[in-house]
Amino acid sequence: MSKAVYPQESVYNLVPKEEVHLQKTQRYVSKFRPTVVLEKKSTKDAMRTMGPAKVEVPTPEKYLKKHSKEPKLPEQAQKVVRNSCTVRKPAVPARTDNPPMGFQTQRDFIKTATAVPMKPKPTSVDTSKGHKQLLENSGLVPKYIKKKHYGEVPEYLQQRNEEEQRAQEEYDMFVEEQREQGAMKHLSDEERHIVLEGLKKNWDELHHEYQGLSLVTDNLSKKARRDSLGTAMRQLENDIKLIERFKTIYIPSY
Repeated sequence: MSKAVYPQESVYNLVPKEEVHLQKTQRYVSKFRPTVVLEKKSTKDAMRTMGPAKVEVPTPEKYLKKHSKEPKLPEQAQKVVRNSCTVRKPAVPARTDNPPMGFQTQRDFIKTATAVPMKPKPTSVDTSKGHKQLLENSGLVPKYIKKKHYGEVPEYLQQRNEEEQRAQEEYDMFVEEQREQGAMKHLSDEERHIVLEGLKKNWDELHHEYQGLSLVTDNLSKKARRDSLGTAMRQLENDIKLIERFKTIYIPSY
């Protein structure tokens, strides 16, 4: 019931009433609150100064001096004077001095003298700026027609042709057996043309009906109708392609 509200000058206000103190439920405090506060202070508060939290403050003696920030060249070492008259050269050996002997080397001077220089690989320049490439890879040299197996049918193509021929023979044998048993008959050109025209007419009717469907498929019945028409049209398209591809067609004789 709603609490009755009386004016101030009412007599009922003089009746002493018991004050009802409502106890509020204790607010939930997570046990991870101190950990979260410490993590926040250690990560976020440290970046508020746009730099490290603690920076060494320079002393007053190290004030910024003029030209102190300009780059300085490294100090050059003492230059070594070469080819000067002050440096004494070794003395010229006398005519009676014997030359130094006993030095040995692993170098084959005969092989070096008789070696044939390596011929450069033929290249082809294909741009006005001097870009070049090997002549063998440029396409200007008959490279592939000189191969041993050039012009021969690859093995995988031979294998695929044999499989197709074997499948065709098996199909012909099956058709011949069915014809002997009277279970299949050959479809003439006129009948084939009639069947093809009938399939195309059925496809046109389904396509006309498909174009008249609602653009919004807001329920299951519309969606099912659209799917069924699409499936039927795809099946008719496959049948038409199959009949147009093969001239000889056999159908079961019922």
